[in-house]
Amino acid sequence: MQKQILIVDDEPAIRDMVAFALRKAEYEPVHAGDVREAQDAIVARVPDLILLDWMLPGISGVEFARRLRREGLTREVPIIMLTARGEENDRVSGLEAGVDDYVVKPFSARELLARIKAVMRRSRGDEEDGSVALGGLRIDGAAHRVYAADTPIQIGPTEYRLLHFFMTHPERVYSRTQLLDHVWGGNVYVEERTVDVHIRRLRKTLEPHSLEGLVQTVRGAGYRFSTDY
Repeated sequence: MQKQILIVDDEPAIRDMVAFALRKAEYEPVHAGDVREAQDAIVARVPDLILLDWMLPGISGVEFARRLRREGLTREVPIIMLTARGEENDRVSGLEAGVDDYVVKPFSARELLARIKAVMRRSRGDEEDGSVALGGLRIDGAAHRVYAADTPIQIGPTEYRLLHFFMTHPERVYSRTQLLDHVWGGNVYVEERTVDVHIRRLRKTLEPHSLEGLVQTVRGAGYRFSTDY
């Protein structure tokens, strides 16, 4: 079955251009001009990835991303934001809302497809190394789920990969650059500040279970996962 990608953008010309590129790359594009159409499409079939415009009628793409992350159906669906806002603070706002990556308009089809492939590669459960348990946390690699004791934890795809890497490489300090190479992939351009955003999101995910201290900041060096805290 083809991977389905939902394009949420109120500009028909943008949707048509993106859909054309997706079809050439053998993806199945689905169009939505606003949030209502996007929700209808998601109910019909949960997409494998969502391309979400920053500016939408009635609600911002950032707010819709937050809503998608709260819903069980879409909590783990990768999201790439399409935006004309290139400023760093705006990009960070999107990442903190649960977006996995962003593409600044105008963008080329080649760049968009590269980012889609990178995000899908990071989020696929079949590339995980397996199950691991440490520090009160347990990852079921086959089911792609995380548990605190026996309580399931809702976690985004990038945070899942980050946590899996930490738990399989505990007690060692990794710099932002090293984490980018190991978790995001060395051939993908992502700013170092992106690591900080996802670390904050991971800690926030663990906080209700009093496990946020497992992910530690080592001043001037980077981050480590340690059960000694």
